[in-house]
Amino acid sequence: MGSRLSVQNISEASQVIDPVFRDTPQFVSEPLSELFGATVVLKVETVNPIRSFKGRGTDYLLHRLEVPPAGLVCASAGNFGQGLAYAGRRRGHPVTVFASVNANPLKVDRMRGLGAEVLLAGDDFDAAKEHARRRASETGAKFVEDGRLAPIAEGAGTIAVELCRMEEPLDLVLIPLGDGALISGMGTWLRHAAPATRVVGVVAEGASAMERSWRAGHVIETDSVSTIADGIAVRVPIAEALEDMKAVVDGIVVVDDEAIVAAMRLLFTHTGLATEAAGAAGLAAIPAMGAEIKAKRIAVIVTGGNLTAEQHRLLLLEA
Repeated sequence: MGSRLSVQNISEASQVIDPVFRDTPQFVSEPLSELFGATVVLKVETVNPIRSFKGRGTDYLLHRLEVPPAGLVCASAGNFGQGLAYAGRRRGHPVTVFASVNANPLKVDRMRGLGAEVLLAGDDFDAAKEHARRRASETGAKFVEDGRLAPIAEGAGTIAVELCRMEEPLDLVLIPLGDGALISGMGTWLRHAAPATRVVGVVAEGASAMERSWRAGHVIETDSVSTIADGIAVRVPIAEALEDMKAVVDGIVVVDDEAIVAAMRLLFTHTGLATEAAGAAGLAAIPAMGAEIKAKRIAVIVTGGNLTAEQHRLLLLEA
């Protein structure tokens, strides 16, 4: 089966998505490079109206999608819902987001602040998704599933377009892996523009369904998830996303929550970036890769920065 993702569409997305999500900071962190014995390039996706990369994919999706009068329904841990709400508001489309009863309250408040109706249902993201699918069926709204619709991944792939504009080529890109849209979109562009660059996903140990499924070549669900990295806490992988990943992903690293918190603190200490747990997963993978990364040029995608005040205090300030 050929890829559903198009290099031409990623190129188009890099021109048409809302400029507030494009051309994000990308630079070598000298302190982190010295610490790890590699050249660490940070791609910072937290400096925009929703503090995450998700606005790229949602904006390109709505550039391509015909939206019914009943609007859009999705499930989200928070960042995708913010992206869809932002893009929907820009175009006048009503958006309803289902989040789990345990969702990050800051993300819930921000989705509502962007005009979305937010309903809390289910114990985790995948349970909330079933409620969202049911609501769409009942109302005639379009159900939007992150990871299943190609334009979302193509919009996210514009991050790779920007990284490839740097003068020196990358040996490796470390990408937090949730539903698969980000790694599939970036991997598709990198296979085209920088085929020597290795594409590696990073999952949380307590939410390893995507890693298990990728290695097995088919969907493997888990009974539950347990990680502070809510943005990559996938229990039920999407078959289409796994198919997209087959030709573009070179490996997946599993990191535990302790490593993620350590990476969050390193980013805060050495760069001043306050990242959410999923946003720091890429950096958390570097120590786990050992000698494999020595003297390499590595891009780390810092995907999100939506922390509550309590998370900021507990995870970044208290040892």
